[in-house]
Amino acid sequence: MATKEIKEGNKAPDFTALDQDGKKVKLSSFKGKKNIVLYFYPKDMTPGCTTQACDFRDQQKSFKSTVILGVSIDSQERHQKFIEKYDLPFTLLADVDKKVVQKYGVWQEKKLYGKTFMGIVRSTFIIDKTGTVRKKFVKVKVKNHIEEVLNALKEL
Repeated sequence: MATKEIKEGNKAPDFTALDQDGKKVKLSSFKGKKNIVLYFYPKDMTPGCTTQACDFRDQQKSFKSTVILGVSIDSQERHQKFIEKYDLPFTLLADVDKKVVQKYGVWQEKKLYGKTFMGIVRSTFIIDKTGTVRKKFVKVKVKNHIEEVLNALKEL
């Protein structure tokens, strides 16, 4: 399913998704209050995704009043285990029906070991208090990504 590309300066598509505790989280509920780091990652408990989540955890104080939301197509139960195992202090959203990943254009064809499949392209969106996408990182490399995000937030 083709999705419209989200560009910096666009309004962030609103969505409602369940968090690790089964509570509904609506993106627009943060509007006017806080900046948001919305990051999409392939799978809980995998090496790159664990490193990325732990980087966000370890830099939590640097994010001050910024809300961090991680999104994958894993279930809320798997998110709970991931949070417990790595003591993650932020919300993970379960997008099991793939609505959010499609809205943000991060559900794409990928290739690995000669096989083609659909999956999440690791991406991060920084959304300001007005609900506007200020910065977009696509095909994120985990190493040093946390510094890129923090630097982009300083510029807001």
